[in-house]
Amino acid sequence: MNHTWPISTLSDAARARITTARVAAAYGVPPLERTRMAAALSARLRLCLAKGGSWRFVLTVAKGSLRVEVSPSPGDGERPWCVTAACPEPAAGPDLDAAADDATALAEALLGADEDTALVLERLAQQEELVAFHREELHQTNQGVLALHAELDAAGRAQREAFAAEHAARREAEDARRRLTFLADASATLTASLNHEEIARLLPELLVPEYARTADVWLFDAEDERASSVPRAAAAVIAARTGRPQYAAEHPGGLPGVDDQPPSALHPGRSLLCVPLPTRSAPLGVVTLTAPGERWDPDDAVMLVELTRRAGGALDNARRFEHNRDIAETLQRALLTDLPTTPGLRLAARYLPATYGLNVGGDWYDAFRQPDGSLITVIGDVTGHGLHAAVMMSQLRTALRAYAVDGGSPGELLTRLHMFLHHLQPDLYATAVIARFQPGEPVLTWAAAGHPPPVLRGPDGRVRTLDAKPGAMLGIPLHQEIADHTVPLEPGSTLALYTDGLVERRAQGIDPGIDRLAAALGAFRAEELDADLDGSAERILEPMLSDSERDDDVCLLLCHVGHADGHAGGRPDSRPRPGS
Repeated sequence: MNHTWPISTLSDAARARITTARVAAAYGVPPLERTRMAAALSARLRLCLAKGGSWRFVLTVAKGSLRVEVSPSPGDGERPWCVTAACPEPAAGPDLDAAADDATALAEALLGADEDTALVLERLAQQEELVAFHREELHQTNQGVLALHAELDAAGRAQREAFAAEHAARREAEDARRRLTFLADASATLTASLNHEEIARLLPELLVPEYARTADVWLFDAEDERASSVPRAAAAVIAARTGRPQYAAEHPGGLPGVDDQPPSALHPGRSLLCVPLPTRSAPLGVVTLTAPGERWDPDDAVMLVELTRRAGGALDNARRFEHNRDIAETLQRALLTDLPTTPGLRLAARYLPATYGLNVGGDWYDAFRQPDGSLITVIGDVTGHGLHAAVMMSQLRTALRAYAVDGGSPGELLTRLHMFLHHLQPDLYATAVIARFQPGEPVLTWAAAGHPPPVLRGPDGRVRTLDAKPGAMLGIPLHQEIADHTVPLEPGSTLALYTDGLVERRAQGIDPGIDRLAAALGAFRAEELDADLDGSAERILEPMLSDSERDDDVCLLLCHVGHADGHAGGRPDSRPRPGS
């Protein structure tokens, strides 16, 4: 049996599918095979309808098999499609024409369902397109998210690297600030001292243990026989000879400005840094440091070399200061006067050089007789300090004695001394007080030029300050006639002449110090001053200097007038006692 239908519409396809199903059932094709054939045929017909055009459907039953063929119109060039199924021959085969007519009717009945199915399939196709669009959109979104994650990850890495670089830069800046702060503080500590032994002691204290395990300061001209026998590392000797820093260790240090040397036999296994203490001419010594760890950081080594250089300058300045101070103090003491012996008048003097700073040399006192028999006592202070001030003090002392030979009152002597200093040293000034004691006259004549006022204690213990109008400082560019002043002088009276180093304090000024001096002088009993004027001067200095920084010279000259019975006619203190 052979039956052919054209296929061009959905109805044709439905009729062919239904006819195939009925014929396969009529010829006993197993249900599973029928289902496979119907599914394959439906798929092929759907494909043909999608392609369009005219197709031919051929159903053939022969020799126990059912064969379905779908082929294109002649001339399309496409190969035919077919599917077969085995079927046993029934006793009486079905009428294919009747089956075809019934299939036609059924196809018309199912046409509406197929059209609905086609609409559903069209909507499904649209949904598939929409799903595909959203799937593509989701894919693009995922790609964007992945790209964003990659960018965020790269930004995170860059941020972490920036944070690490910033942290490293901050750490380096903090280390540099720490080194600079230490260098500034240590330099200030070293340069604040003017004692070379103290500087040599402070340097190891500043470096150990943060920057060195041990520190040894070798000063060349400070060695005695015992110290000269101490063995020195070869690197220290090379540093002393060459004036260059040396590094001795098992491995080269590569430190900036430092020469490498083999390890030291005196300190095996340790890293040594030997830095000379430089001056303007030649090194003063060598500082030998051992590393606090295995070796030094290069920046720490640069800082240590710079600190040692500054320590060398501080040592050089301290030695120059000590040398000049010793010369000035020696000259000052050599020029201090041997106090004269005068009946009815006792003198006691104290001179204390400054113990802080180069402030020795400006203060002076003197006592000598004039041709008429009167006794001149003078105390003064030259501005400036050091050797130059001591030399100028000696010239003023000599000039004053020369002027006093010609006579003249204290005011006249100060006036002439003012003119002398103004012409001799226009940029140098001085202050002074001159008091004259006239034998047999109970009157004290005095004059002052810019100096703290004398303090006079009466025999009854009352103390007054002789603060009549003084003259200006000696040597200022001003013409002046310094006036004399007189005050009654009773037996048992004591006159105190002094310099500002005794009474002046930076935080209080000079007036409270003068009041303290007056109180200290008034606290003595008359018998104490009569019996021991020298000890009384010593007892005045102790409370007066208890709060002093000793940054200026101190002079004190006590003049005690004896009683009429001659009780105070003992021997005067002929030389000032050195203070501590």
